[in-house]
Amino acid sequence: MNYNVAVIPGDGIGPEIVAEARKVLDAVGERFGHTFSYTELLMGGASIDVHGVPLTDEALAAAKASDAVLLGAVGGVVGKDSWYELPPNLRPEAGLLAIRKGLELFANLRPAYLYDELRAACPLRDDIIGDGFDMIVVRELTGGVYFGDRKTEEIDGVVTAVDEMKYSEEEIRRIAIKGFEIARKRRKNVISVDKANVLDTSRLWNRVVAEVAKEYPDVTLTNMLVDNCAMQLVKNPRQFDVILTENMFGDILSDEASMITGSIGMLSSASLGATKLGLYEPSHGAAPDIAGQDKANPIATILSAAMMLRYSFDLDQEADAVEAAVKQVLAEGYRTVDIMSEGQKQVGCKEMGDLIAARV
Repeated sequence: MNYNVAVIPGDGIGPEIVAEARKVLDAVGERFGHTFSYTELLMGGASIDVHGVPLTDEALAAAKASDAVLLGAVGGVVGKDSWYELPPNLRPEAGLLAIRKGLELFANLRPAYLYDELRAACPLRDDIIGDGFDMIVVRELTGGVYFGDRKTEEIDGVVTAVDEMKYSEEEIRRIAIKGFEIARKRRKNVISVDKANVLDTSRLWNRVVAEVAKEYPDVTLTNMLVDNCAMQLVKNPRQFDVILTENMFGDILSDEASMITGSIGMLSSASLGATKLGLYEPSHGAAPDIAGQDKANPIATILSAAMMLRYSFDLDQEADAVEAAVKQVLAEGYRTVDIMSEGQKQVGCKEMGDLIAARV
């Protein structure tokens, strides 16, 4: 089979980590008899430099015409003469929001799994880690405060900013269904995270999620306030299976979950909609401070490519092979600098990609 992949290297370390993911995909193709055709697209700061906007209509159309999209990272350094001097709708991250909206990707999946080999990199005590943890954050991606109306204006001589947080029951229902379907394939436990003691959006969220839960009597549903969830992630991460939550809460909690795995460089993600077309990217940012230095950890991007194989292409065996290769390389003691511990073998971004590709 031939699969058409739109590739967006992006900014900072994006081109480096995407190159290693492509290397691993090509190894998958060679072993299993597939071919992957790549179309490179500009987005974020790279697109601003060429086109003046973070995402062109042409790039979005090309992404829509692909079978899946593989993204590196977007963003740069905040400061004078940077992309962040531009209006918010022209900054790098605006391209990311636009492509998610344009591809109608409403569900973001971020697994957080602690490899036995990375226990030493986990900041939590051994008695908290226990025999490890394995969770997935299912985050609503195209609603909430990130997509609400916003404005900054002067009122009675005082500069005032407003960001609107809005959800419809249809938006909540479709992400809840996705969360419960995923839970059925895991340990059948959904923790729905909200701020229902304060927010109307959360009260609607809870009502709709409870309605959806009736269709999944085999799945246990628990409600948890977002501040408590943030504490519980570091107090007892083993209790979590599927965390179901809205856009901003999911953004924050998934980054917290990534750090207790040892490094955000290990956290993959998939953004999905109603079709097989998905956007796959590491959960970390562009890390411009280490760009071009061969220091980046490509594993999150490689694991995101594995998610692409699984969710967009239905290639479960191939995805398993990539995940097993990552685990084997870690078991052999190879580490990038962000997950390095005493007695292990430090390698750069390119060598890590070579090692994983060789073991597919």
